[in-house]
Amino acid sequence: MAWNEPGGNRNDNDPWGTGGGRGGKDQGPPDLDEALKKGLDKLNKLLGGKGKGSNSGGSGSSSGGSGGFGAVLAIAAIVFVGYVIFQSFYTVDEQERAVVLRFGEYSRTETPGLRFKVPLIDSVTLVRVTNVRNAESSGQMLTEDENLVSVDLQVQYRVGDARAYVLNVRDSNQALAFATDSALRHEVGSAGLDDVLTEGRAELAVRVEQRLQNFLEEYGTGLELVRVNVESTQPPEPVQDAFREVQRAREDEQQVKEEAERYRNKVVPEARGRAQRLTEEAAAYKEEVIERARGETSRFLAVLDVYNQAPEVTRERMYIQALEAVLSNSSKIMVDTESSDNIMYLPLDRLTNRAGGSTRSGSSDGSGNSQSDIKALADQVMQELQSRQNSGVRRSR
Repeated sequence: MAWNEPGGNRNDNDPWGTGGGRGGKDQGPPDLDEALKKGLDKLNKLLGGKGKGSNSGGSGSSSGGSGGFGAVLAIAAIVFVGYVIFQSFYTVDEQERAVVLRFGEYSRTETPGLRFKVPLIDSVTLVRVTNVRNAESSGQMLTEDENLVSVDLQVQYRVGDARAYVLNVRDSNQALAFATDSALRHEVGSAGLDDVLTEGRAELAVRVEQRLQNFLEEYGTGLELVRVNVESTQPPEPVQDAFREVQRAREDEQQVKEEAERYRNKVVPEARGRAQRLTEEAAAYKEEVIERARGETSRFLAVLDVYNQAPEVTRERMYIQALEAVLSNSSKIMVDTESSDNIMYLPLDRLTNRAGGSTRSGSSDGSGNSQSDIKALADQVMQELQSRQNSGVRRSR
């Protein structure tokens, strides 16, 4: 008969002999109890206890209660050991540094790799030290000449000292913002409006970077600046139009200066070239005059020697040469006749003009007329000379 069949001997015992029915003490599924008993016996043996059987119902119940408590302790111990082992090791990335605190006090800074810590005693803070971070600052501030200007600034930085970044300052980013605003206002207040808006922007960024780095080192924030950029500097909005007009005027001024400089670069070399040429010509003329004077001096001394030897001949020769030099450029001819004391004057210029007029009137006749004109002019000269000589002879009689 089946164990749970109604009627019969009311055999309420289950196949495992634990006593069933309502009057029995049901401990749950029999297979689970048996497994728990066996596991507890093994744990008791491992922990130094003795294993107990299940000969009677009372002894089985007491051994099951003690075995359940030991099982809980064993499971808790296993979980605790696993947690300790899991929390004892950690990994530091290449871009990170690990700051280790032991009982809240700084212990060491770990480099990248697999590292060990004491659980519940050591605390680890990972800090990225290679990433470049950005911070911005903007606002209106007064310049040295008491003008208002709007400045937008960008700061690029990274963590240089992980220990100082974690321990020295509660909020390094907020400290950086305050230090940036202080450094920017100090440098803008030490410069004029024109320097901040135009040519001095690059220098302003350099000065702000230097001062800000000094502030961060004094505060011990552990931050290191990479670069500071002044993105824009503008006057207040109500005066921007007037400022743009001033800027355009300055650009026009600069353009005119550049044009004047180009003209100067073109004219000055030409003037210098002409001056150099005139200087060289003057030097050449000087040498020429000096050499000519030296030659005339040498010639005069040579003539003087000749004059000392034959004064009369030399004087007459010099007289003739002087007359030749004077009359060689004249269109008139003076003829000194030996028969009288009168000097014959021959106006060749008039004769030439007269012959030229007749030549122009008959220029269409060809080149033969020019030869006849020359002969006619020569005949007139000979006739004039002969007539004057005859008149001189009559006067002498």
